[in-house]
Formats: sequence, structure tokens, C-alpha cells
Amino acid sequence: MAMVDSNKGITNLHKPSDIIIDNSMPTAIRGGGKMWNADDKEEDFKACIPDRCYAGVFQECIEFCRQNGAFDPKTMGSCPNVGLMAQKAEGYGSHPTTFEAATSGTIRIVLNGGSNKVLLGHRVQKGDIWRSCQAKDAPIKDWVKLAVVRCRANQFPNNDKPCKAIFWLDPARAHDCAIMDKVLKYLPEFQPEGLDIQIMSPEEAMRITCQRAKDGLNTITVTGNVLRDYLTDLFPILELGTSSKMLSIVPMLAGGGMYETGAGGSAPKHVEQFTKEGRLRWDSLGEYLALTSSIEDLGKETGNKKAAAVAAALDKAVGTFLSANKNPGRKVKEIDNRGSHYWVARYWAEELAKQQEVPELHAAFADASKSLQESEANVLQEMVDCQGTKVDIGGYYKVDKAKADAAMNPSATFNEIIARITHGGSDAKV
Repeated sequence: MAMVDSNKGITNLHKPSDIIIDNSMPTAIRGGGKMWNADDKEEDFKACIPDRCYAGVFQECIEFCRQNGAFDPKTMGSCPNVGLMAQKAEGYGSHPTTFEAATSGTIRIVLNGGSNKVLLGHRVQKGDIWRSCQAKDAPIKDWVKLAVVRCRANQFPNNDKPCKAIFWLDPARAHDCAIMDKVLKYLPEFQPEGLDIQIMSPEEAMRITCQRAKDGLNTITVTGNVLRDYLTDLFPILELGTSSKMLSIVPMLAGGGMYETGAGGSAPKHVEQFTKEGRLRWDSLGEYLALTSSIEDLGKETGNKKAAAVAAALDKAVGTFLSANKNPGRKVKEIDNRGSHYWVARYWAEELAKQQEVPELHAAFADASKSLQESEANVLQEMVDCQGTKVDIGGYYKVDKAKADAAMNPSATFNEIIARITHGGSDAKV
């Protein structure tokens, strides 16, 4: 129980999705075990998590922080995750195996092939929502392989220190035992010799991972789908206060990858502020990182030197962007998401114009770099002038593209420069 908007008297009973396990628990833990009360002040809270499989994970994290204090972002280790999720493995969202019970009784999962063996069953009442999930063999095997690959690569900060991989599986849970059997079966196929890979219960894994993070050591958390969701919010929030700036790379079974960042539960508030005040506070750092990595991987996989140069330039540009602190501000008439994009575009163009490895890129972006620098005052003024009034984007879940494009591109000066790059830089296209 907590206030979502103390000024309006709104709690999570009004809107349950505003207090959620994956985002709200880490935020409260980072805040010293406090959430907001009716007087708009922080107060000690008590959480009741209706999840007997994973509630203990948060209890362990709370106990660790009670005994050891807060984590230090400057020194704490990284906790990247390898999650089991391909082909809807352990899917917990809405999918074809979600049903509304037509009558009271028992819903069972029964084997085909004549045996009619009942794998499991649940008693339900009419109107109950019942959902099953499954994990196929191919995604499990690929998950094990990816864990070994990530552990061997050890491409994380402070990678001179040992990087440990832990499979979070509960020997007292039937589902996890079945997964564990497959992990033990497939691990030897991927030559894990010399690597530090263990299987632990989620509670024990949390204790070890927290201690290693406190000690500045990196730990790869290898988990099922739900824990993937929890942990990819928990550790980034404990470190940075948000998970919306974190890059997630999910390799695809058929090749390639999905490069993304989550919203950390913040999307509804951002949309509300944008339509009400005409400013978008969302920080696109995770998207810049995702774009960098995707282009970088394209260059590696195809041997494309232009792609490699473009990725390297963007990587440097994002570094400059962070050093210059050009992230969105909190208030109207301060730089917002659109202003941040100007700075990233400018720094990116500058890096492309400076590099000499690919002459075509140097030539194509020299003019754009100069134009973006000379137009700084006009562009930023146009991106501030548009703020402070309501914005109509023609919808919520499905916006009107023309209206949204106009709202997201308010600077005619910036638009004209980008258009020149698009039309004039054809010789340098990747």
C-alpha cells in the first residue's frame, strides 16, 4: 500500500499498475525501506508479495541491505542477466494458454499419445482466469549455451576480476527440478571447464550476488522469465535509481538480436506530462546504447567498415553527451527528450566528421556537423518554445502518426539539417 499521488489522494488501490513488484520493490529498498504516505512524506513500508516462488528473493535483498547498508554505485559489481524467454518460454503475459473457466471444476494438463497422464491440475471456480506456461527444449538449450558464452567472454566492467554465473533454480520446486535436469544435461556440451558456474536456490543466489556486487565483483544471473523481469529492474535501480537507462540485448535463436531498453514503469507518467505540458522527460540513453550495439554487431557480423565506423562514432558521442550532462531536465522550459536528441545528433555528426577511417563518412557529415554547431541557439530555442501547452497526438495506445511526428519534431531548423543529411549523404549510406 502506498500513495501514487499524495496531492490527489490516489493510492495503488485506485490504479494497481502504479505499484508493481518489479519496479516498486527495488525503489523502496533503495529508499531505505520507505514509500510515500498521505502527507506526501516517506514512511517505513511493509510489502506483501503474493508469489511464494520468488518473494524470498526480495526478503534476502532487504536483509542484506539492513546488515550492510546501501550499495555504492561507484564500486558495486555488475549483475547482467541471461533470461529464459525464447519461444514464449515461461511466458507470464497474455497468450493462447490463458482461459476463463466456463464452470467450476478442475483444469488439467494431460499428455497426448494415449497415456492420458495428468501432469498437473488446479481447482477453479466459474469465471476464474487460468493460465499455463511452457518451456521447450530448444530455448532451454540455447539459454544454457548463452550463459556459458557470456561467462567465458566476461565483457563487463572490472573484468580482470572473476565473473561468476549462477543458475537461479529451486531444488524444492518441481518445475525448477525439471529445468535443472536439462541444465546439467546440456552444460557439458558447451565446454564449461575453467569457468565459475553454479546452480543455487533463488534465495542463496541473491545472498551471494548481493555480496559480490558489494565487493565490486560481477555476477551473471541466469534465470527463468519472471526472475529475469525482477532482476533486470532490481540491480539497475539499486545502482542508478532507474532501469530505464539500461541496455538489454536478447540473442535470437535464428540469429541476430533484439536490442532494447525498458521504461522502468515510467511510460504512463511521461505520456501524461507530454500531452498536458508539451514536454517529454523520457531519457533515451538506453536507446542510444541499443542503437550503438546493434550497428556495432552489424559491422562485426558482415565486415561492414562503414557500420563499424558509425557505431564507434555514436559510442564516443554518447560518452560526450553523458559528460556534458545533456539529459532531459525535470521542468517545463528545460531541455527535454527532443533537446537531448539534438545533442546526440550533433556529437555524432562531429565524431563522424573527425574520423578518417572512412573518407565518405567524413565528407558526408562535415557540413552537417558545422550546421548543427552554428544552429545550436535556434534549435534549442525552438525546442523550448513548444513547451508549456497541451499536445494532441491523436490517441494513447495508437497515436496519429502525423500528429505525433509534428509534436516530436518541433524545430524546423533541426528538421531541415537532418533532411539535408538524409538526401545529401547517400554516398555514405551504410
